[in-house]
Amino acid sequence: MRTSERVYELLREEILDGALAPGAPLAEIEQSERLGVSRTPLREALSRLQGDGLVAARGGRGLVVAGLSLDAVRDLFEIREALEVKAAALAAQRRDPAVFAVLREEVRAAGEGLAAGGSREDFYALTARMDAAIDAAAANPYLQAALRSVRAHVARLRRVSSDDEARLREATQEHLLILDAIVEGSSTMAAHATELHLHRSLASIVRSLDTDPKEPRR
Repeated sequence: MRTSERVYELLREEILDGALAPGAPLAEIEQSERLGVSRTPLREALSRLQGDGLVAARGGRGLVVAGLSLDAVRDLFEIREALEVKAAALAAQRRDPAVFAVLREEVRAAGEGLAAGGSREDFYALTARMDAAIDAAAANPYLQAALRSVRAHVARLRRVSSDDEARLREATQEHLLILDAIVEGSSTMAAHATELHLHRSLASIVRSLDTDPKEPRR
């Protein structure tokens, strides 16, 4: 793996995990020393991250981790709705029912595990697998490519409301509704269930950002 690719993957993961918080400075000297690389591959990695929307310029003072403004969140959910609702509908038409029946049982068990103090990271990993299964079942490479471009931002937003246990319980039930519809082959219900999930997710994230003075506004 090229050095610039390795640095890109590392910084991307740190941004998605929250180790590099919104607004954190990404000065070349400090980051190159911290990561043990020269500034050339670091610049290449930062340029890619800027193209992903995960890094932004800060008024002539260098690059920072991009913020999560309310406007940006709403913009993201507009495109999420267009893409994910369509993907769920197509998945219901083209799916292998057995794949989604297994996922349904895993999500149900994971929800019960969360109620008993289980790992949220494991739950997020499972929902990521569910997303990937829906994308694959939709069997549209252009739609898949568009969905990949928003997944990183979705992962960041998910952590904004990660401490809301009530929301996690709601989300589990919403995931199950989506999976029920896909297993049954109902594209209409899969689309409606996905739309409901996105509507409630957006409302939860907006509430979290709106009450957090550290989050930037635009």
